[in-house]
Amino acid sequence: MRIPTARVFQPLLGAARYKGAYGGRGSGKSHFFGELLVEQCLAQRGMRAVCIREVQRTLAQSSKALIEAKIEKLEVSGSFRVMSDRIEGPGDGLIIFNGMQDHTAESLKSLEGFSVAWVEEAQSLSERSLSLLRPTIRMGGSEIWFSWNPTRRQDAVDKFLRGWVDENGKRTPPPENAIVVKANWRDNPWFPPVLEDERQLEKKLYPERYDHTWEGGYARAFEGAYFAVLLEEARRQGRIGKIAADPLLPRRAFFDLGGAGAHADAMAIWIIQWVGQQILVLDYIEGVGQVLAYYVNELRAKGYEKAVCHLPHDGLVANSVTGKRYWDHLRDAGFRVETPVPNQGRGAAMQRIEAVRRIMSKCWFNEATTEVGREALGFYHEKRDTDRNVGLGPEHDWSSHACDAFGLMAICYEEPGRGRAFGRKLKYPALGYA
Repeated sequence: MRIPTARVFQPLLGAARYKGAYGGRGSGKSHFFGELLVEQCLAQRGMRAVCIREVQRTLAQSSKALIEAKIEKLEVSGSFRVMSDRIEGPGDGLIIFNGMQDHTAESLKSLEGFSVAWVEEAQSLSERSLSLLRPTIRMGGSEIWFSWNPTRRQDAVDKFLRGWVDENGKRTPPPENAIVVKANWRDNPWFPPVLEDERQLEKKLYPERYDHTWEGGYARAFEGAYFAVLLEEARRQGRIGKIAADPLLPRRAFFDLGGAGAHADAMAIWIIQWVGQQILVLDYIEGVGQVLAYYVNELRAKGYEKAVCHLPHDGLVANSVTGKRYWDHLRDAGFRVETPVPNQGRGAAMQRIEAVRRIMSKCWFNEATTEVGREALGFYHEKRDTDRNVGLGPEHDWSSHACDAFGLMAICYEEPGRGRAFGRKLKYPALGYA
């Protein structure tokens, strides 16, 4: 049996412990792996395979229907027996469908006799699930396949199969026994006209989403995203690039405070300069579960030891361990700390969002050092009640902390020549008048 294969996927026909295909819609990633799975079941009688998603509450959320369609298309239905919850293959072979989220190391032991695991929608796979899955699929010559549309650079599958750079600039390469390809619509020789029409429509109506949806770029926008269009506008206008700080003006550090516990919220810090009518966004720092000393050292190591620190209202709340406030700790560390912004009460999140919308046209981002923060700004979105089609305010997720800190900056921002200087008493002798 010969199955036509797009050139982009041909490297994946060779043997490798890990195989990955990532990219946007219309590339045929899932179709390739579905056909490869059927082919290998026919070639290796008795082969056992598991198709995995991070969350799979019903089989309708699995790749079962796709594999059934491939069996039908390849005209090999006589070699398979489609059951309600599994597909039986030649020689007592088996294809099953699992969600990883509710598994433990103990419950996964049932997969130890499986020789292929295919993780579909792998961008959703958690670090925990990946670490459980890899040692479970352990037969000699076994393979783990991944197909995904990238969402974040920090997603477990991206870090594992595309490599990543830590906060110290150290790069961790992907495994040597991995074959990974990028596949997009232009790599699909069978790309249908109806999808071409959809691609062009997306490019025209939703340019901020196009790169992620069709070109396999990281997500910079989400349905209901507050700032995605503004960030795309900044990119088009050339306000995301190489930005140099003004050496004569103070740098400012705007915080969203996190904790030091294992399940604490992230700490987010934006480094900003107000220069004339421009807001220079110079750097972004984020961490989870770290003590305040970690961030103090980060600020010093990056040359921000003279930064003016701006804290939210909880900067005046005493720490349950030390009894001191964040405001006190930072002052003791030698930083100048402005009086924390008072609690804005109900509606504070929307006040910050509107403040960011007002000042975003003034923002210039240093591309290399603010990527993670900009990713959060683009993702930050409204939570919706889909039954009633009403907004419920900002969704609290991984992107919230960066956006809260950026919103604090927008609330504090004062245009040159305004703010504190407005309405001041003029002292004419000081201006050179008699």
